[in-house]
Amino acid sequence: MRNTDTPLKGIGLKLFSVLVFMTLGTLIKIIAHRVPPGEVVFFRSAFAIPVILIWLVWARDLAGGLATRNYMGHFWRGLAGTTAMGFGFAGLGLLPLPEVTAIGYAAPLLTVVFAAMFLGEEVRLFRLVAVGIGLVGVLIIMSPNLTALRGGNAGATEALGAVVVLVGAVFTALAQVFVRRLVSTETTSAIVFFFSLNSALLALVTLPFGWVWPDPATAAILVMTGLLGGVGQVFLTSCYRYADASVVAPFEYASMILSIAIGYVGFGEVPGRATLLGAAIVILAGIIIIWREHQLGLERVRQRQAMTPQG
Repeated sequence: MRNTDTPLKGIGLKLFSVLVFMTLGTLIKIIAHRVPPGEVVFFRSAFAIPVILIWLVWARDLAGGLATRNYMGHFWRGLAGTTAMGFGFAGLGLLPLPEVTAIGYAAPLLTVVFAAMFLGEEVRLFRLVAVGIGLVGVLIIMSPNLTALRGGNAGATEALGAVVVLVGAVFTALAQVFVRRLVSTETTSAIVFFFSLNSALLALVTLPFGWVWPDPATAAILVMTGLLGGVGQVFLTSCYRYADASVVAPFEYASMILSIAIGYVGFGEVPGRATLLGAAIVILAGIIIIWREHQLGLERVRQRQAMTPQG
């Protein structure tokens, strides 16, 4: 049952999910130079499944989590999401953590565009302007790396990393479009479960492309990424029981603060001015879109109430 009368609990669960996913990203960055992205995706997905199943049993929703009327919809969402994870994990080995995080903020902006293109959702000028401003911010973040034309292997690596992370954001946005299609027929539990299942299976396709036998420490990190992925997904899904999406969504940007702190302490990474300026612009654009979505939601509620016969 959904109870949005306790928004602080929803916000708390959202912040916990951000912390868990940032920890997961940190672990992946540690092993990114030793383990191929496809192999990381497999462990991240496969070891999330037990956590999700335990959650479904605890929530007495196992039947709902395993039932589906649209498996192909889950497959396409899994394909887009698996591709997004693969590119995102590869980017962690090529760019500083704050830059990966900031460029990843392009995903919700692109979701607005793709929803209009593929789902026929109406996107008015206000939101299009906000998306445009946000994408300018993404270009600002990427601009120092794209001057890799300045020469040198380091510059080329950074340029490749920026493009790889942006491609990951594109596929993340596509995955969100598939989710929007799925919610009309599928339960949230089913969407969560089948994503991990399909991602684990799809990641096996990369097995011939250089998987490695991990040493014990690396294997432990790989397993931990999956467990953290499952826990993070549970927190993220649960937060919407206690607060509306428009309330908890802005707290996603706490990941920028965490990424700067983790990048500095753990990897000696100091974000440049372009990263900070671009991230601020992208975050501002994202908050504007969230606010606008909230306003439109209130408007739709008022319209439905006005059309409901009184007395």
